[in-house]
Amino acid sequence: MSERTERWRAFVQKDPDNPLHNFALAQALLAEGEHAAGEAAFARCLQLDPEWMMAAVKRGRCLVALERWDEARAALDLGAALATKLGHDEPFEEIRELREQIPG
Repeated sequence: MSERTERWRAFVQKDPDNPLHNFALAQALLAEGEHAAGEAAFARCLQLDPEWMMAAVKRGRCLVALERWDEARAALDLGAALATKLGHDEPFEEIRELREQIPG
């Protein structure tokens, strides 16, 4: 694990209910290719804030990498629904790219 990841892990241990710390940890894990740990951290973000659109999309990215197709589809659907609800167009390209990787 990188120093960055360990730093964010320490922040999360001190304040486990801080969604920003959890998101930063999840992003660091994703950047390192730690998809299972990243997925869990993004899932925690969604527990803390169920309307965190980018946490849903990034969780979907981790799930695609893990080939957990049904969960990936659900996470990406949530991300798309939240993007629509919140009026954000930006994530749809990433969502489409990830959906194309899901078989079937």
